[in-house]
Amino acid sequence: MTEATQGRSRSGRRGRGAKPEAAAPLREVNYRQLKNPFPTMDVFSADEIANMHETALRTLEELGIKVLLPEARKIYAKGGARVDESTEMVYIGRDMVEAAVASAPKSIKGMAGARHRDITLELGSLVFQPGAGAPNATDLERGRRPGSARDYKEYIQLTHHFDVFQMISPQVEPQDVPIHERHYFTSDMQLTLSDKFPFTFSRGTPQVMDCFEMIRDFRGISDDAFQANPWNYTIINTNSPRTLDIPMAQGLIDFAKFGQMSIVTPFTLMGAMAPITVAGSITLSHAEALAAITLVQLTRPGAPICYGTFTSNVDMKSGAPAFGTPSHFQASLAAGQLARHLGLPWRSAAGSASNMNDVQAANENQMGLWGCLMAGATVVIHAAGWLEGGLTVSYEKLVTDAEVLNMVAELCAGKTATADEIGFHNALSEVDPSGHFFASSQTMERYNSEFYEPVVHDYANFGTWTERGAQDTNTRATAVWKSILAADKRPEVDETRVEALRNFIDKRKSEGGAPPES
Repeated sequence: MTEATQGRSRSGRRGRGAKPEAAAPLREVNYRQLKNPFPTMDVFSADEIANMHETALRTLEELGIKVLLPEARKIYAKGGARVDESTEMVYIGRDMVEAAVASAPKSIKGMAGARHRDITLELGSLVFQPGAGAPNATDLERGRRPGSARDYKEYIQLTHHFDVFQMISPQVEPQDVPIHERHYFTSDMQLTLSDKFPFTFSRGTPQVMDCFEMIRDFRGISDDAFQANPWNYTIINTNSPRTLDIPMAQGLIDFAKFGQMSIVTPFTLMGAMAPITVAGSITLSHAEALAAITLVQLTRPGAPICYGTFTSNVDMKSGAPAFGTPSHFQASLAAGQLARHLGLPWRSAAGSASNMNDVQAANENQMGLWGCLMAGATVVIHAAGWLEGGLTVSYEKLVTDAEVLNMVAELCAGKTATADEIGFHNALSEVDPSGHFFASSQTMERYNSEFYEPVVHDYANFGTWTERGAQDTNTRATAVWKSILAADKRPEVDETRVEALRNFIDKRKSEGGAPPES
């Protein structure tokens, strides 16, 4: 602060009887419960959205959806749907859909491991998740590799570290853990290394019931308390076009029965498993989401269900998925319009098809992210760390994307313009013409807390940056994630419950575990 002190002496206006101030307070932030501050943007007119909704209802009535799980077909039939058992096709009337949408909750309280981590999902709220479901992991030091238990654990630690991730995502697949025991490992890691809202895969009823029991007992709650609010969630992907497979249908039923939350997400790629147009692909996605919502509400009226979509286009030269494109952005906007038409909280996604954490990756992820933000998405998945269209999660990209999410979170807080902020007495009147504000009362009170403090960005000039080793952003991001893992900060946990959790896991393993169902 040498320059500031010298400037204050030259101006002569700062020291009129003023006492030296104490150091400015350090900056405190809360990125846990965010509200989207941006006005929503429409891509289609209200009449066009109404027509897309009507076409989705017509699709379910006239074309139907193929449902592979017999139990699900029985639930649909009991609710009034026309079911053709020979073809496994279910034809859902619009009255059933409208009743389901009416009974679906418009606000969902997600119960985390600590009350300050609870989340509320409703239109206008904003929740971020890191990239998820990847079979591979990568970082600059260890390279690209199949996802492992170590990668899963480290990804949980990084997710827990950044407050801007309010939910634990499906992470990276720990392929060195046997599939019939994998849900024990992932539940253990989520519960003991983080107190954020956890994720459970829907890979058959036995695995889901194991996970429910582990979460219930680790949280120390009763069956009734567990079923009163969601304590975990799952993601349900339909098999576009118009197919609901066995584990996904079973997951919708299991989670609904126990009052836990499903996020239904048709994954529709324009020109591949969906029509090539934005309007056509989103109409198909909407129809599939409505079918899933209907199944949930038929199973248990009022069960928590989050509308969702993940729609982008393919590269028509190669057939590969593309993300962060104008069509991806527009599809998010359209999905947001349909979600608001229903009044339901909803999930969208960012992501990147780039093969490394480069400019393409940054551009695609931000384009996809801003599509979600302008669409009013409640939950934004794949908001950080996602590469290769979901085949890989990158440690460095998670850090660099978290930087952007932090900045978005800062915008969520908004600004005020009180007399103290405007600063007539504590700034404007203290500085002479052609002076500077480095040493004004307002600056001295706020220099530690007024501006966002970057995680990985470097604002040094070229000379200073060169003297420090001329490190690029990926190199700095490597240092950031390594320091986070070295610090190994985790929430306080009841060791008695940890012991009970691991005793349960050991017992279930000795009994053979729980193979996935398909």
